[in-house]
Amino acid sequence: MIDILAITFPIYAALALGYLVVWKGWFSPDDMRVLGRYVLNIALPALIFAAVAARSPVQVFQPGYVVVYALGGLATVALSYLLFTLRRTDPKRRALGVMGSTCPNNAFVGYPIMLLAFPDQAGIVLALNLLVENLLLVPVCLILVELASNGVDQPLLPRLRRILLDLAKMPMLIGLALGMVVSLVGLPLPGPFMRFIDMLAVSAGAVSLLVIGGALVGLPLHGNRSLAAQIAASKLLLHPALVALMAAALLAMGLITLPPALHSAVILSAAMPMFGIYTVLAQRQGLEGAASLAMLAGTSCAFVTLTVLLWVLT
Repeated sequence: MIDILAITFPIYAALALGYLVVWKGWFSPDDMRVLGRYVLNIALPALIFAAVAARSPVQVFQPGYVVVYALGGLATVALSYLLFTLRRTDPKRRALGVMGSTCPNNAFVGYPIMLLAFPDQAGIVLALNLLVENLLLVPVCLILVELASNGVDQPLLPRLRRILLDLAKMPMLIGLALGMVVSLVGLPLPGPFMRFIDMLAVSAGAVSLLVIGGALVGLPLHGNRSLAAQIAASKLLLHPALVALMAAALLAMGLITLPPALHSAVILSAAMPMFGIYTVLAQRQGLEGAASLAMLAGTSCAFVTLTVLLWVLT
């Protein structure tokens, strides 16, 4: 257990430090937003590019991992949609609930944990997670939000096209695409250039945790508490359970192969708290109260759930 706490304690210590420096006024929320843009637009794209470009395509693309993560995520969308429907949640809250249950924060929280737990695989795990999340899970959830907000009278394809175009412009996906090109072509890159990229990549882990911790300061703590609790529980328990179930079923049937480290990583990836822009998207629907409560509960309780999962899986 000491070895497990050696992974989770530094993560949550960095989150607490981020919260402290904003709460004390040493950094402002605007400062944290600037640091967040640096991580999203510079550090993480550099990290993903370096992780992918330095490996062969066979090492990069892990079809078993992608299938398990994608099917487990879609199963979470379907089951959480059913559970929120059974409690007679209105369409807007149901859509935000499904999104909070399904979209993890692997960029800001997941990667630092993977870096400590599986240092050799952390970059590839992040790249595979972002591929599935940004091309499948996030678009599906955004479509649900769009349908709940605007109804079904507007054409679906133009909205889907707009969402996919916005996601395709993300620097992290651009970094992934460029890294794949370099990997496929086998293009040797100059040593000084790769050292520059590595220098940027190293900064991603610590800064991202400070940003998430600082973002928790000032969240509105009013709203539907039972809904927020269900969202947090679905994210931390339901999502990883369905991914684990999917992995067990596919492995038992011999349909996929998955190395032990990646098997643990895919379940842990699903167990991360909800992604950082969750409250921003909820605010557009006037539901920032429940979303903020869910994010605070999910981020706080993940210390326990992730510690237990790491103890079981590693």
